[in-house]
Amino acid sequence: MRRIPRWLVLVVLAAAVVIAIRMTVLRPDPLRVETARVERGTVEESVTNTRAGTIKARLRAKLSPQLGGRVVELPFREGETVRAGDLLLRLDDSVPRAHVRLAAEDQRVADARASEACLAAELAEREWRRGSALEADGISSRQLVDTLETERDRSRAGCQAARAAQDQARARLRLAEAELALTEVRAPFAGVLAERGTEVGEWITPAPPGVPIPPVLDVIDPGSVYVSAPIDEIDAERVRAGLEVRITVDSRPGESFPGRLTRVAPFVLDVLEQNRTVEVEADFGDPAVAGSVLPGTSADVEVILSKAEGVVRIPSSAIGEGNRILVLGDGRLAERVIVPGLRNWRFTEVREGLDEGELVVTARGSTEVKAGARAEQAP
Repeated sequence: MRRIPRWLVLVVLAAAVVIAIRMTVLRPDPLRVETARVERGTVEESVTNTRAGTIKARLRAKLSPQLGGRVVELPFREGETVRAGDLLLRLDDSVPRAHVRLAAEDQRVADARASEACLAAELAEREWRRGSALEADGISSRQLVDTLETERDRSRAGCQAARAAQDQARARLRLAEAELALTEVRAPFAGVLAERGTEVGEWITPAPPGVPIPPVLDVIDPGSVYVSAPIDEIDAERVRAGLEVRITVDSRPGESFPGRLTRVAPFVLDVLEQNRTVEVEADFGDPAVAGSVLPGTSADVEVILSKAEGVVRIPSSAIGEGNRILVLGDGRLAERVIVPGLRNWRFTEVREGLDEGELVVTARGSTEVKAGARAEQAP
């Protein structure tokens, strides 16, 4: 039997050592990949607004007095609760109040003159009747009766003029009282004084005719708060009033609030350099939450179009092109193709291709994360 050359044995041994070293000492560490377990849960098909929405209030009044003048009273501070009809602002009313007193005196004078004139008219009426009776008996002359008749008519006219002056005086009093009322601003509804743009002692300057005085008070009803948000035009036919929504508010990070879609605009907004959108409105499900958020805050609305409960689901971030996903099992990655169902930005329903409990890769940070690669679950 021919002997194996010694050098060949040494070469084989060296190769085996190199292979062993590469398989042990120099073997690369398994890739650490982020994974999620396939589980059962709820999957919702939804659409969200294309740009940030805004918290608004249906009952919001920006108020200013109809007259200019000096502010003498501001009973409420910003943030305080007001009731409907509460006084919010009063201007110096010394001149309008003096006009009211003068108009009241004019009315009293007019009332007295009307009483005097109408009493004279009644007396002239009685004198004419008496004179007519005496004429019928042949005691009085026709000339005297004509004189009495003229006096009666004149007295009647005087009474009517006095009563007209009386009505005019009453109208002047009502006008003076209305002008006095213009020095006050009262709450049109119950709510919160959100803003107060003036202080006691400051002057509110009258505006030119046809130009309103800039608002100095802002009253908001917290219970009327809602979210207005733009939805892309391609989703306009899929959303409708009554659908459930999920609202997130920028000032409350990490929280979401249930609500319901209350309005879908019947037209598409075409704003230059922006996508065409449809404005939708959503109400908070909990009035206490609605009362705790500030109008003007940015918010987002996720409209839930349909829902499937108790279905196999995976994070939507695990799905690659062609509905391919990577499954981690026995220390290696394997590729699968799934049949998806409902999906949103968080979860996707898996109808075929995965079993409950398997681990799927949710992030592919490098090209090394591929089928066949050794991997382990990241901590």
